[in-house]
Amino acid sequence: MQPILIYAAAALAEIAGCFSFWAWLRMDKSILWLIPGIAALAVFAWLLTLIDSEAAGRAYAAYGGIYIAASLLWLWLAEGVAPDRWDLTGAGIAMAGAIVILAGPR
Repeated sequence: MQPILIYAAAALAEIAGCFSFWAWLRMDKSILWLIPGIAALAVFAWLLTLIDSEAAGRAYAAYGGIYIAASLLWLWLAEGVAPDRWDLTGAGIAMAGAIVILAGPR
């Protein structure tokens, strides 16, 4: 599987898992929301182990940029709040950093 697809799937799993806790604690949803949320967080952790990297920290660092962009996509699509120019600028900077980490010669 391509690293970008792994990172995208990991971001979706992490955001969904974390959102389950948000929904339970901040939106008064049932504690049962945590069952799929915890499963999603386990899938997230497993997906990051599929990244071909000699160091976990490098895989996690590159993932950070993808996570930021995916979080803003979640903000827009799931929560109905459009990212503003500062959100998009920050995501662009983070993605540039992720690309440098992923594409840098080693």
